[in-house]
Amino acid sequence: MYSIIVPVYNGENVIERCIQSVVKMNYSHWELIIVNDGSTDNTEDICKKYLADKRIKLINQENGGVSRARNRGLQAVVGEYILFLDVDDQVDSNICEVFDREMGD
Repeated sequence: MYSIIVPVYNGENVIERCIQSVVKMNYSHWELIIVNDGSTDNTEDICKKYLADKRIKLINQENGGVSRARNRGLQAVVGEYILFLDVDDQVDSNICEVFDREMGD
């Protein structure tokens, strides 16, 4: 399983694209951990729309910076492999298959 950690602070303009790129991956054995680092915009509400997918977790914390947010995400990881995305990143639909092939799994 892949654990994908996305720290976000005031990312309402880009978070949905990031989440959708993960949801649309060909690979289904993943979890997405979004760490809302004290956003003051609509980021939390946008993320909440995706929580019906049990693979997606939202962690809210007071603003502490990107390193603290990544570390908080690491505490919630269940998967064997960890990917870090920035909120303005998007993944290719086959990224996990590529990683599996390169690692020989």
